[in-house]
Amino acid sequence: MGKINLGRVLLGGLLAGVVLTVLEFVLNGLIVGDQWTAAMESLNRTAPEGAGVMIAYVVWNFLLGIALVWFYAAVRPRFGPGPKTAVITGLAVWFVVWLLMFGGTVIGNVFPTNLVVITVIWELFEVPIATVAGAWLYQEGEAPAAAVPQM
Repeated sequence: MGKINLGRVLLGGLLAGVVLTVLEFVLNGLIVGDQWTAAMESLNRTAPEGAGVMIAYVVWNFLLGIALVWFYAAVRPRFGPGPKTAVITGLAVWFVVWLLMFGGTVIGNVFPTNLVVITVIWELFEVPIATVAGAWLYQEGEAPAAAVPQM
């Protein structure tokens, strides 16, 4: 079992972060953005706005992307390299973060159930897709400069 290639984790994590950012923009900017605004107003809160908030979400997505690829690299020796392992990794993170943690906001009646369900289902696809994208760039050890990334 080799050491995790942190340079490749970072590289793959940045790609995963791009995928997460684009898909989050589609979800929260185009599909449910108005619903989130209404949900926040129902809590007597204003929906976060402005460039600073957008930058914070982008940074958050890149950190999540790096974490996804790091988790992939950690389980890769057990499940083998490739997209199947990346999907398993993404689903494991989705289960803990979105289904259990974010889904739990329904129990506390924090956000509208339909909004949470839409988000949880969206993330069921988004997180594994981002993990597969990031894992595509991950390799154990140092890769030659001209090498094509292998999963």
